[in-house]
Amino acid sequence: MLVIIHILLVLTIGRCTDGHIFETMTVNVGDDVTLTCTRQTSWRSTFLFWIRLVSGTFPEVLGGTFAFDYDGVKKTHHITAKQEPGQFVLHISNTQLSDTAVYYCIKVTKMNMTFLKGIFLRIKGQEPDITAVTQDFLSAPVHPGESVNLQCSVLSDPEKKACPGDHSVYWFRAGSNESHPSFIYTHGNSGDQCEQSPEAHSPQKCVYSFSKNVSSSDAGTYYCAVATCGQILFGNGTKLDIEDVSTCDSQRDSTVYLLLCAVLAVSLIVIVFLVYAIRKKSCDFSKATIGQQANAAAASENQQSQQRNENSLVYSTAIFSRRPAGKAGRRKATAKEETIYTDVRAFVKD
Repeated sequence: MLVIIHILLVLTIGRCTDGHIFETMTVNVGDDVTLTCTRQTSWRSTFLFWIRLVSGTFPEVLGGTFAFDYDGVKKTHHITAKQEPGQFVLHISNTQLSDTAVYYCIKVTKMNMTFLKGIFLRIKGQEPDITAVTQDFLSAPVHPGESVNLQCSVLSDPEKKACPGDHSVYWFRAGSNESHPSFIYTHGNSGDQCEQSPEAHSPQKCVYSFSKNVSSSDAGTYYCAVATCGQILFGNGTKLDIEDVSTCDSQRDSTVYLLLCAVLAVSLIVIVFLVYAIRKKSCDFSKATIGQQANAAAASENQQSQQRNENSLVYSTAIFSRRPAGKAGRRKATAKEETIYTDVRAFVKD
């Protein structure tokens, strides 16, 4: 992406000629490369330049010449710029990985600059024989003072080995408060820790272990890095969590406290429910008792009233007396005697 940005910025300076301008070329490390640019002797007051653009740096002028025939040669390290018939060439001998860049041939006439040709040259390094770098995960957090063992497995194919010597293994730690990983350990002779499988065409496995007594400040992600053939391959990383004992105790105390609070809350709810049930039952029982007592009182009252009524009965006795008849009566005495009730006496039973 940065290379493309450089190209766009450079293209805004001048114009390009028609035809194929930009090419891509890929070579291996150590190869010789020759880049060519058209040169016409009829161009008057014209200069030709080869420049190189590397991401993150300013353009670098590798060589320049006149458009007419000129014997001058400019050589810098392993790069040579010179004329050939009808061409202005740039020769790079024994290419290196740092030669990967964008190369431009520029034509400058008075105040006009034209890009004649552009080439993206990619230098391909030797492919490493490493096929995989894996790290084991820790199943549980560790406590300060305990020993932890980190392992890194490196699989390689000996038949594809293109670099001399053994690979080197390093350990890095990326802490939570660190912006960059810090180097912590390197292994010595890697060949002593590798095992070759007896099966044909099977990869070679090398296991590297890193052990230490951890403290609370050792938390972070640990990476295994393998350097081979000018490249560095990183493992997937192992995250190390340090669990402080005091933190565990405080968490345990908090858990117990929460459980006790929950038990107390449930107990209070049960007590309130029981009190409510007992009070409701007592109230129902009291209402029933009062009703029975009221019924009994009403029955007793009725019985007493009936008794009073019976006791207040009036018993009457009729007393008869004969009244003497007068003269008129004596006149009719012969015809019929007349009986008259003269008095009534009543007796009340107390």
